[in-house]
Amino acid sequence: MRPTDHLLSLCAADWAAATRHAFTDALVDGTLPQPLMLGYLRQDYLFVEDFTRLLGAMIAHAPSLADAVPAGQFMGLICGAENTYFQRAIAALGGDPAKPAPPHPVTVEFQSLMRAAVGSGRYEQMLAVLVVAEGSYLDWASPHAAKAPHLPFWFGDWIDLHAGPGFGGFVAYLRGQLDTVWPGLTPAQQRAVEERFTTAARLERAFFDAALAGFAAA
Repeated sequence: MRPTDHLLSLCAADWAAATRHAFTDALVDGTLPQPLMLGYLRQDYLFVEDFTRLLGAMIAHAPSLADAVPAGQFMGLICGAENTYFQRAIAALGGDPAKPAPPHPVTVEFQSLMRAAVGSGRYEQMLAVLVVAEGSYLDWASPHAAKAPHLPFWFGDWIDLHAGPGFGGFVAYLRGQLDTVWPGLTPAQQRAVEERFTTAARLERAFFDAALAGFAAA
């Protein structure tokens, strides 16, 4: 069993719930109420800064230039097309992208997880959070790529950003990096990766649960 399959097996229930969620089911069908999509995007936009720092730290700790290049290329997408998407979609749905939403408790917990991974200075811990954050989105979005052109852009473009061979290749790269470093970790370091990975999966599930409830507690 490859190491990332082992990690996925530790959080199978949370992973399945996050990637086959009622929120994303409604999103890909185009039936998700616009206020719920707006609330979701306003919370998700709060992750961009910490995600960019996490990705940057991962690049800085990559074993070689060849290991770092795919992440560096992906950084351009986050700071370019994805950032522009957030601004356009939030505005189109009636929000103001220049006014950040009050963070929901699950948003704060996920931000803290990303910051902790950066603070660890450990490449494998950064990878663990990134594999969950990007891999879970690939899993829910990629089966519905063909629907994207027929949906309003705030749904369709979000699917496009998380489906297709480009994004799939990036997730495969992240998993490959984590698979490669895993055998060289001590048992304690492997347990730390397991904790980061399973916590991230739990938070992905909790984030969609909160999005479906409209982030009422924020």
